[in-house]
Amino acid sequence: MAEIIVMPKLGLTMTEGNLSNWRKAEGDRIEQGDILFDVETDKLSNEIEAKVSGVLRKILVRDGEVEVLRPVAIVGTEDEDISALLAEAGGSVPQAGTGELNRPEGAEAGDAPLSDAVEAAAVEGRIKASPLAKKTAAELGADLTRIPGTGPGGRITAADVQRFTSVLTGEKKAKASPAAVKTAAALGVDISGIQKDGRIMKSDVQAHFAKANAQPGDAGSEPAEMTRRVPMNAMRKVIAKRMRESQEISPAVTYNLKVDTTNLGLLREQLKDSCKVTYTDLLVKIAAKALIEHPLLNCSIENDELVLRSYANIGVAVGLEDGLVVPVIKNADRKGLREIAEEARALVGKARNNGLASSDMSGGTFTITNLGMYGMESFTPIINQPEVAILGVNAILETPVAVNGQVAVKPLMNLSLTADHRAVDGAVAAAFMQKLKQYVETPALLLL
Repeated sequence: MAEIIVMPKLGLTMTEGNLSNWRKAEGDRIEQGDILFDVETDKLSNEIEAKVSGVLRKILVRDGEVEVLRPVAIVGTEDEDISALLAEAGGSVPQAGTGELNRPEGAEAGDAPLSDAVEAAAVEGRIKASPLAKKTAAELGADLTRIPGTGPGGRITAADVQRFTSVLTGEKKAKASPAAVKTAAALGVDISGIQKDGRIMKSDVQAHFAKANAQPGDAGSEPAEMTRRVPMNAMRKVIAKRMRESQEISPAVTYNLKVDTTNLGLLREQLKDSCKVTYTDLLVKIAAKALIEHPLLNCSIENDELVLRSYANIGVAVGLEDGLVVPVIKNADRKGLREIAEEARALVGKARNNGLASSDMSGGTFTITNLGMYGMESFTPIINQPEVAILGVNAILETPVAVNGQVAVKPLMNLSLTADHRAVDGAVAAAFMQKLKQYVETPALLLL
């Protein structure tokens, strides 16, 4: 019996997901447990498994943002009548993001839907065309559902049909996508005049039209090949949204302080044979201990209350090709260096292989972001809401300093703390930074 496949709800707060990649094509045989498609949400990429076995009869949404529990496909037997399910799905699938009903493989955004949706539109009278346009279309064998109307209310005229037919004639001389043909008809572009190796796409028609109609000095008259537009993926959208919200919510102040890492480097060297730790691992331990002593840096704000905590969950920012994620080391104040280092390595590995679960990135009370490996000397990190502070770690630089009246070269590192002034006053932030400095420069104090 045929079943509708819906966009899954992958978390309590999830309202929509970005369907990014179908692993199966229409007509493919699928077994329960096979990966059907990928969904990006909340900085994660999730592989969605088939819950039933059968044949993938219809893909309703090729890609784009789709609300949870909305139909995206139909699975059934090879010869089963799925018309009832198609009608049911067609009546409830939203025009979400860039996802479109029944977009065929290789088609562009803007291509007309396939037959089921088109027939439904025709039955409901949504294709507006003049009687002469219908007659002309019948004589020329033109498909009215693909023709953009220029008449009142988008009504298709006989001239629209004739122009579209002439474009199709050009299409026979030059390979073009359906969306390119449709756009050329709407803009009055002779598609056969576009010179391109390979298939002509909608963007090629638009660029050709813009170039032909550009006036000297126009702001948008630069050659199309010098610019390109890349849609944000789901991760980038989430980052953009959260960073904007953070800037709007928190009156943030950044504090910078140089620390001498001589003894921290010696400790790291002494531990390397029994426990491989990074400077970030050491700073996670140091920050966790300092946060317990300065709870205002470890709190969050809910309405008019400060939520103070007796534990420290440290998030560590991990840069990925498409953005960043912040896996969290829970109860870092109660863990030893070895446990912190092993957990951090495991989380980073999962992050770079799209293996993080939502639980790996939740519950953070403070975040550390390290740009030292890129040679940064100072930056202003943005607070990871709903936390009230974030620590930026910069490069360790050999720096000449005065020691007892003599010039010495010391490995100095700049720490950049951004704090929410609603909860953390300047004196409190400075005291916290001084405590970090004390632990970095005298790491033996961590044993007390």
